[in-house]
Amino acid sequence: MQLPKSSMALRGAAMAGGACIGRQRTTPFLLSSSPLLFRVRSLHSPSHPLLRFTSFPNPKTGFNYQIRAIQEVTADTVKSQKGKEDDEQSSPQNWKIKMLYDGDCPLCMREVDMLRERNKQYGTIKFVDISSDDYSPEENQGLDYKTVMGRIHAILSDGTVVTDVEAFRKLYEQVGLGWVYAITKYEPIATIADSIYGVWAKYRLQITGRPPLEEVLETRRKKKADICNDDKCKI
Repeated sequence: MQLPKSSMALRGAAMAGGACIGRQRTTPFLLSSSPLLFRVRSLHSPSHPLLRFTSFPNPKTGFNYQIRAIQEVTADTVKSQKGKEDDEQSSPQNWKIKMLYDGDCPLCMREVDMLRERNKQYGTIKFVDISSDDYSPEENQGLDYKTVMGRIHAILSDGTVVTDVEAFRKLYEQVGLGWVYAITKYEPIATIADSIYGVWAKYRLQITGRPPLEEVLETRRKKKADICNDDKCKI
């Protein structure tokens, strides 16, 4: 099956790191870096939209908003709108992990849609869109919007909060794809994978052509204020 770009990037990191500790294996992904960027490039089917490259900026040199991957996945946001309705209609009662995702992120939604489709068979993941006006920190271990916008968060059924690559690993395990992130349990792979994810998380908004987090937060605050003024409520 085909996996989203973020998963391919982290898996590529895991494979590359594996080579550093003497484990040799054939892999379809090549992780390379240069002074200008981190690059994940597929060695197969360059014409396929899932397998084209994504460039991550170096903090010292800035970044380029016109990233080819964004152009390829923007159309997926239409399909993702239906996914938000699916969250409400098909949330499993006996979920084992809750995924907090940003429904306004086109690249993120490709991965969410894949997991949602797999979850139809397993029914173990509950999806919560943090971009929804109805998102409630009180129902999600007190995790406010600003916090969960910073990096991936997931909540286990016992209330444990997991973040970063560990969150992806737990989510994939619940839909029969645990092998994708299995190697990230071990060092130095875990550190390498978390570092690469950290770059993506830091520049996610810029990469997807969205305003800085401060502007996103202010827009959300004003929207809530308008809603409350209409309803004569307090914020």
